[in-house]
Amino acid sequence: MSSTDSTNGRSRTGPLRVAITTGEPAGIGPEISIAALDDAAFAAAADLHITLIGDAALLAERALRIGATWPTVAKVEHVPLRAAAIAGRRDSRNAHYVLATLNRAISGALSGEYDAIVTAPVQKSVINDARIAFTGHTEYLAVRTSTPHVVMMLVGETPHGPLRVALATTHLPIAAVAAALSADGIVTVLKILITELRSRFGIVTPRVVVTGLNPHAGESGHLGREEIDVIAPAVSRLRAEGHHVDGPWPADTVFVPSLVQRYDAVLAMFHDQGLPVLKYATFGHGVNVTLGLPFIRTSVDHGTALDLAGTGRADAGSMRAALKLGIELAQRAHKHQAA
Repeated sequence: MSSTDSTNGRSRTGPLRVAITTGEPAGIGPEISIAALDDAAFAAAADLHITLIGDAALLAERALRIGATWPTVAKVEHVPLRAAAIAGRRDSRNAHYVLATLNRAISGALSGEYDAIVTAPVQKSVINDARIAFTGHTEYLAVRTSTPHVVMMLVGETPHGPLRVALATTHLPIAAVAAALSADGIVTVLKILITELRSRFGIVTPRVVVTGLNPHAGESGHLGREEIDVIAPAVSRLRAEGHHVDGPWPADTVFVPSLVQRYDAVLAMFHDQGLPVLKYATFGHGVNVTLGLPFIRTSVDHGTALDLAGTGRADAGSMRAALKLGIELAQRAHKHQAA
């Protein structure tokens, strides 16, 4: 897993370095961050360094609670809690702690200190209760890195092969989705998606299928004109540039296995159009990937599960998958740079 890079003009060779932000302290983030590292592939990797960013005492306490052996592959970078964390009990005083762990990982990734970051889930309500505007990791990462356009994509393995679902819009009320869609915006999202399917996932000629917004993809305009006026023109522009993009297809048709397996990714128009299907097919092992950032970021496909925090019953499968994918993407990136 060794890496070579030239971030900010500096050459570096050595172990692959990954930062894990341990998430909402009252949730399952701290314990799944530790439990995910109980994997032979990580333990045997002498050229992999993992840093858990969070409160050291909290992580030690959660490891003891769930009976986890501290992973030798990992070290802790201590960020102190603002208030004592009680499993399952939200406390807005720790909102700034959660953001401090994220900010540390972001600055490390931007400087080249980390090859990838993996994020445990945060509790949006805790952060908003502290009077901090926060709609999600995806949007926060975009602002902190001054990235004008990012794309949220979830990835999971199904019996029919990998399923990748990207989103044209993310954390918006349903009532705001139609107004947020534009042909230019969809073109931008598709270009980011295609570029990163090539560069990050190694797919030489990505094939993408685009959903409609309305039932039956608008039924030729009888159920809405977004497909005719917005989505189809965006697809046509990409096709004219030589990209393999199809649609708009009805969302209830796109995910039929015999159709979706022809494509490398689906672009859905809104959060709860694409993600329920992916989560049904891959929940607990899916991975959230933010495309368009200047570094690699992966995350879990679930929330903080406050009711499971500290019980030892939380499944670390998605966190483990996020870590493995983050490492895989970082390895590919370094091979690409070396070439």
